[in-house]
Amino acid sequence: MRLGAVLALGLLAACTTPDGPAPQVFDPYEGANRRMHAFNRGLDRALLRPAGTTYAKVVPDDVSDAVGNFAGNLATPSYVVNDILQARLDDALVNTYRFVVNSTIGMAGLVDAAEIFGVPARRSDFGETLYVWGLPEGAYVELPGVGPSTERRAAGMAVDLFTNPLSYVLDDPEKYAGPVAGVVKRIGDRGRYAGTVDSLLYDSADSYAQARLTYLQNRRFTLGSNQGGSGNDAGDPFADPYEDPYAQASQDPYADPYADPYAE
Repeated sequence: MRLGAVLALGLLAACTTPDGPAPQVFDPYEGANRRMHAFNRGLDRALLRPAGTTYAKVVPDDVSDAVGNFAGNLATPSYVVNDILQARLDDALVNTYRFVVNSTIGMAGLVDAAEIFGVPARRSDFGETLYVWGLPEGAYVELPGVGPSTERRAAGMAVDLFTNPLSYVLDDPEKYAGPVAGVVKRIGDRGRYAGTVDSLLYDSADSYAQARLTYLQNRRFTLGSNQGGSGNDAGDPFADPYEDPYAQASQDPYADPYADPYAE
């Protein structure tokens, strides 16, 4: 954990910050990001999309759900650690309850029994912890094999490799069950949501800009919702980065940023 914290601090020390007020989209590495986006699209086209499509056709939905539940349950102790670091003790208790119930009644997490009992998941990560601690979002970045992120979120992902207590108490190979299940879940999700992902990656006029906009909106909304709007990220999280800054701001946050605003 200490190694992860040192790594995160080192990454955050290199975070880029804008001169003056933070723009809605701060992307000083756009050239490199676009090249990485092209690499990720190629990886998706060659590997993830075919694997996800095959998985969705071969694996029944209930089995796919069980894999997702199993992966989520093994990630829950990490949520608890981040809840404590964020001083969200109620959420820490809820996630502890979920882990105990799902690990026992839920057959090692294959069934989300806690959800059935009316206790839904309250996910968290170290990127959110850094947000609560007041660290800025940093620049937008696209990571190889991962996709859209920010410098703060990327630093958080590095620390999340060390925040799950199960990785310290389980022996080999059991300690790798969670990460492997998480990868399988991602492949399954790629197949399950193929239409949405394909539309974004292959049907958009500018898939890079659309993915960036969608990610930042969703991430900022999630952080704001979880923390009641706390933190220091500037501006409306739903604001369209392509909008005329002098135009009236009351627009649909999910409107197509490429649509002609004067068309009927």
